[in-house]
Amino acid sequence: MIAVAVTLAATGAATVYFVSSGGKGEASAATSLADYVPIANVAPNVVTPKPRRGASTGTFTVDCGTNGNGKFSPDNPVAQPGIKNGAEHVHDFIGNQAITADTSDEALAASGTTCRNGDRSSYFWPVVRIDKAVRADAAARAKATLATTTPTVSCPQVGSRLPAVPARYRAAVDRQLARLDRATAAANDRIAASRGQIDADFNDSVIAPLRAERATALKKISHMLNTRSAGLVSLVECEVSYDGMHTGHLTAGARSVANPSVRCPSLRDKLPGVPDKALAEVDRNLAELDRQIADADERLVQAPGDGGVLGALRAKRTATIERIVISIGRDAPRPQGLDKLATCTLGKGQDADNQNGQGQNGGGEAAALPDPSGPDLELPGNTGGIVRPTEVLIEYRGNPTGKVTAMPRFLRALTGDAKPTSRGPANARATWTCSGFADRLSDKYPICPAGSRVQRVQDFPGCWNGRDIDSDNHRAHLAFADRSSGACPRGFKAIPQLRITISYDIPQDVQAKGQYALDSFPEENHNPFSDHNDFININSGRQMKKITACLNNGRRCA
Repeated sequence: MIAVAVTLAATGAATVYFVSSGGKGEASAATSLADYVPIANVAPNVVTPKPRRGASTGTFTVDCGTNGNGKFSPDNPVAQPGIKNGAEHVHDFIGNQAITADTSDEALAASGTTCRNGDRSSYFWPVVRIDKAVRADAAARAKATLATTTPTVSCPQVGSRLPAVPARYRAAVDRQLARLDRATAAANDRIAASRGQIDADFNDSVIAPLRAERATALKKISHMLNTRSAGLVSLVECEVSYDGMHTGHLTAGARSVANPSVRCPSLRDKLPGVPDKALAEVDRNLAELDRQIADADERLVQAPGDGGVLGALRAKRTATIERIVISIGRDAPRPQGLDKLATCTLGKGQDADNQNGQGQNGGGEAAALPDPSGPDLELPGNTGGIVRPTEVLIEYRGNPTGKVTAMPRFLRALTGDAKPTSRGPANARATWTCSGFADRLSDKYPICPAGSRVQRVQDFPGCWNGRDIDSDNHRAHLAFADRSSGACPRGFKAIPQLRITISYDIPQDVQAKGQYALDSFPEENHNPFSDHNDFININSGRQMKKITACLNNGRRCA
């Protein structure tokens, strides 16, 4: 797969040519009319394995609405935990109402939801927009901006997400955080060599050893913190960012943040080593701070704007932080200056003290990423009016080879790949079709006949390794079943397989002119093959048992 061809002129400057995929399951860095296809011209290609004896043939449907309350955000909680606006494009969110890049599992479990059955799971995907102005010169603009773009490496911060660190391990944990900072800085030095080009193989040669280095350091931290550090594996993976491609594409209009979330200074990475006697109490209060933020974020979804949210949050944080100070102070010197961390603000990109990954925080963000702006919640390069889904169908499905086992709570799952150009197309999936054409999926945007809706059909992996709720690349703990037989790979067991079908009413002339497209990372430039969907299972144990029983008994439930 060649996503970008690079030639060197006599001056030594890189000249970049973007190569269209032609709808053949390759990555493309430019959207043009070649990326749209009449659905009738796509050959049937969907394979439905024949159920074996003892198969779990049921379906369980969940109604979580169509994001009618307008929960939009450029956060990427599964793939980029802790990185505000990390997606660089806007997502539709349905289900869980508190979720942001920073929300803890405990806070997610206490959140409100848009799902009628009380399912607090989070389902989110990039929005579709109609923009009649920007598509024609998309390739030329992308070529010009890439030529001057130096990619960077962005990693989730670690220090700001740790539980209380015992005093006896504080110095050792700090050494591992410093190790993470050095590894990220070295990766940034290496990735800078690919200025002006997108090379998936080179990117992987930088990210793979960084992933291994981070995994080793995080395992050492986990060992020191014992069972109190669950979830650190989610912080292993890093991304190659092409932020510079946004230059020159700032949106105009009045500032309007999509579901503004609160930005609070991090406390976890400011704490000293904590006496053993105080660990449990400090952890309880750190969790309480997380819940306070999640509650404030949820209130902002229900009633955008401050509305007294920040004042109430400051009062709660002040009291909770004081309890932490008192707890530590019983057996060690009282921490000083923590009261200054009680004040929060609304949507301002990364926290002011967490922008550059310095201070032994183990992160790697180079700068604050922009908030959505204007009445259409636009971001650089992602412009136009958002098309609201007409229908969102959430289905949990069985397995054609046997029974399914329950998903674990807080399981993270991805389908598709938001970056097939810069990461390679191995995880990308064709998702596009039209209603009435369920037998075919395309990696191009469909042009549908009259009376048919544009659809995205997104299947999640239906096989689980039986142990982990996440993995260092957010994928290895899950697997797709065999396309022909439906069997899970060796070492994996079948779980309820999630399918989300999103339908849109898009005018036919807009389809034919190529004027609708996905939000995307800048290097993807609305590539239809970059479609993706994310999921965190927050079904209660009781609800998941109902889903599993329904599928295994061959029933259709809702």
